[in-house]
Amino acid sequence: MSRETDLSRRTFLKATGSGAAVATVAGCLTGDPDEGSDNELNLINSTVTTLDPIQSTDTASGQIVKQVYEALTYYPNGESSVENLLAEDVEISDDLLTYTFTLADAEFHNGDPLTADDFVYSLRRLAESPNSERANFVLEDTFLSVEHEVEGEELVPDSLGVEAVDDQTLEIRLETPHPNALELLAYDSFSAVPEGLVGDIEGYDGEIEHDEFSTETMIGTGPFEFDTWEPDAEARVTRFDDYHGSTANVEAVHWQIIEDDDAGYTYAMERNADIFGPGGGMPTAQYDPNKVDAETDDLGRSVGSYGPIENGDTVEYVGVPQLSTYYVAFNAPSVPRPVRRAIAYVTDHEELIAEVFKERGEEAWTFTPPGAFPGGQEQYESFIEDYPYGANETDRDAARQVLEDAGYTSDDPYELTLTTYESEVFQEFGRLTRDKLSGLGVDLSLEQSPFATLIERGENGELDFYSLGWTWSWPAADYGMFGFEPENTDTSRMPEETNGYYLDWHREDSDASAQAQGAWERVEANPDPDAQDVRDEAYLEMERAVWDDAVMIPLLHDLEERFIYDYVDVEPFGAMGAYQQRFNNVSLDE
Repeated sequence: MSRETDLSRRTFLKATGSGAAVATVAGCLTGDPDEGSDNELNLINSTVTTLDPIQSTDTASGQIVKQVYEALTYYPNGESSVENLLAEDVEISDDLLTYTFTLADAEFHNGDPLTADDFVYSLRRLAESPNSERANFVLEDTFLSVEHEVEGEELVPDSLGVEAVDDQTLEIRLETPHPNALELLAYDSFSAVPEGLVGDIEGYDGEIEHDEFSTETMIGTGPFEFDTWEPDAEARVTRFDDYHGSTANVEAVHWQIIEDDDAGYTYAMERNADIFGPGGGMPTAQYDPNKVDAETDDLGRSVGSYGPIENGDTVEYVGVPQLSTYYVAFNAPSVPRPVRRAIAYVTDHEELIAEVFKERGEEAWTFTPPGAFPGGQEQYESFIEDYPYGANETDRDAARQVLEDAGYTSDDPYELTLTTYESEVFQEFGRLTRDKLSGLGVDLSLEQSPFATLIERGENGELDFYSLGWTWSWPAADYGMFGFEPENTDTSRMPEETNGYYLDWHREDSDASAQAQGAWERVEANPDPDAQDVRDEAYLEMERAVWDDAVMIPLLHDLEERFIYDYVDVEPFGAMGAYQQRFNNVSLDE
């Protein structure tokens, strides 16, 4: 994602059942799982990339950030309705341009009271800091579009329309109304940090260097204080007794960082993790859909039990369809369009969901999932009827033809490598695809990479063909499509200046690329809430352009699952993702 995952999203995602071999895994499994408190919640996480909320773009980092930092609003338990958090109250002007927040009576973990100046500083960092990877979220018209000044193409420091009216009153002025402003403000990057903590914007020397802030120090207002993070090993936060909200029941939350499927499963089966999944702990190879005994609640969640698992226990089960998409994508100038289209022709989504993902999700024909699709479900169902590569079939004839037309044959194949994060399911996708391409003119190799390394390689333009995922941070098509603007996919300017998907689509001299660029420019030219129809039509054009150039092949809309030992009392999570849930209301009864 541009800065995608998760990845989540948010951002880049890692697929259910994913896992990666990390050198520290063996060590973590030989440790004493009970060396912490009996009242410590133990979880599994993937590799974390940063502790700085304005850099955090992946769900693995987001899980920790959300326990320590807080924004004005949030999604309780990851459900889709946004509520106030550090905002006690909000007034919105009649023209929908000025938001005036009354702040909650909260204090930071260092004992300092939260003030509006802290938010002014934090939002300035989001907009101005070279370390920010979401400046577009606060500046661009398709996002919050906060008032600001520019000289040339540069943001004028301290020109952001964010003002501390008094200690407890914060005013944010927008250039154009935004129908999802309060939802957007729930994103981690809008979290409050103490004013002047880091000197990475004009006017502040900073108390600590950014390297320390992003790896060793977290000072927020959340229900947990930072304790430790050892990359590729573990992270831990402890209860903040002076929390302004519901003080945590558990004394601490500990994440063992495990990316290897089998190691995570062993860790969970040995009851070292109190809750496992999504991701680590229940790899698809070990998953049996027949062991799910659940009913659907009024939020569309499957809630019940799963088991018995390998250790004989039957665990609680929560399965929630997510606003997320897993995909494979290409660096456009590095991989010829006929090769990309051939891979799309041989990708059988129905087979993939049934045989690789064991029904843990739904076929993805478009990048935008049905729940956020422009125009709604009816428009989605009509749109996907035009999917150009043969739905639910392996069309080797079409693949062979498009490759032969380009001069690629079994005797002179195009050589390509698929890079996945350490994930058995996506490696299995790769093996299936390699077999289907056999003899057609593409020689496909597979490799795995630690998640954080994959992201870094993506930003450096070093991935030709890769797997990642994206999850929506608010339920609207507006979120996520920015990553397809061809000029925003320029990896030579990532991560500081662009944050699109790792496509380098701007270098593809194609009608589809030009169509996508033009569509995005219409989106930017029509930010008014009343112009949603114009933006929706532009998003559809972008989806068609993605199909036409096959720069990305959507594969799966995720069913996110959690497995919970019966001594854990935790609310089910919602469609915005389990990573959004904070753990102060979790209790353990062992």
